[in-house]
Amino acid sequence: MDRETQLAMLRDMLLARAFEERAAEEYTKGNIAGFLHLYPGEEAVAVGVLHAAEPSDYIVSTYREHVHAMVRGIPPRRVMAELFGRRHGCSRGMGGSMHLFDRERRFMGGYAIVGETYPVAIGIGYAVAMRGLPEAVICFFGDGAVNQGTFHESLNMAALWRLPVLFVCENNRYQIGTEIHRHSAVAEVYKRACAHRIPARRVDGMDVMAVYQATAEALGEIRSETGPRLIECETYRYRGHSMADPGTYRPKVEVQAYERKDPITVAIAETLPRYPTPEEIAAAGPDAIEGLIGAMNDAGRLTAAQLDALKAEVTQVVEDAVAFAAASPEPTLADAQAALDCNRNGEVLI
Repeated sequence: MDRETQLAMLRDMLLARAFEERAAEEYTKGNIAGFLHLYPGEEAVAVGVLHAAEPSDYIVSTYREHVHAMVRGIPPRRVMAELFGRRHGCSRGMGGSMHLFDRERRFMGGYAIVGETYPVAIGIGYAVAMRGLPEAVICFFGDGAVNQGTFHESLNMAALWRLPVLFVCENNRYQIGTEIHRHSAVAEVYKRACAHRIPARRVDGMDVMAVYQATAEALGEIRSETGPRLIECETYRYRGHSMADPGTYRPKVEVQAYERKDPITVAIAETLPRYPTPEEIAAAGPDAIEGLIGAMNDAGRLTAAQLDALKAEVTQVVEDAVAFAAASPEPTLADAQAALDCNRNGEVLI
């Protein structure tokens, strides 16, 4: 992999981490309402997959999609404005955190319903196949969605019709709060694809270069009209399921819990509805960003000054995004009516 690609991926990962941490801060200030599902720890998946994709590919994401959207090219300003519920957001302030959308960039939405991404991706994939175009559909989903009926139905249809869909499982092990081996008889998600004769593999979701390579290979096979593929990325989210979840079931930061053997200390810690600080997250264990920084340092591709410059740049981008969001007006009832009417052709929608 060339140095420029690595630098671009590192920048996106640093921006993702800074953006999400700032989003958490703005949520606590009351500037972001509703549910907010953050991505720290999982950056290598979004960055690795989407850097391997082509601009003509379609992206279907879940409710944890802020980073997917930004890596795909949606400006951080518009993403933050959407989180704030403002008119200049990418969904005009009417979608919020879980429903980012950008038709121009073929970012076909984040979806709040678990398992909804599969049939949406299948529909797009069918349209691509009918037109005979060299495009692919990348369908993100979490480990908590693999027991939905839509998972098996969609994999069956994709295999039967040889649809150009890449299924990407972001396996952070805990769905909402239950570890995967407690809710799935087959905890190795990639093995499920064999029931539909779909080639699948598992990769280290904390290694952005491994994710990139696996995705590039899978997309190359899909474009050769060999049918769908599935990649399971083993990753880990450092925060709870959402801002409403202190993550005490792990408890807090899992590695630190292993280090604290005193059951009284653990019991007390689990009663505190507090998120880990960035410092605690940094000390928790393997980190995708630090892994890439280390690899680039070892290869002589990154200096301390360059890293500092990247961090300063993404900090400024995030500050600008917050200022832009705060200054953006709120959507009006007229905006809502226009959104309702845009697809109306005489039929009754309500």
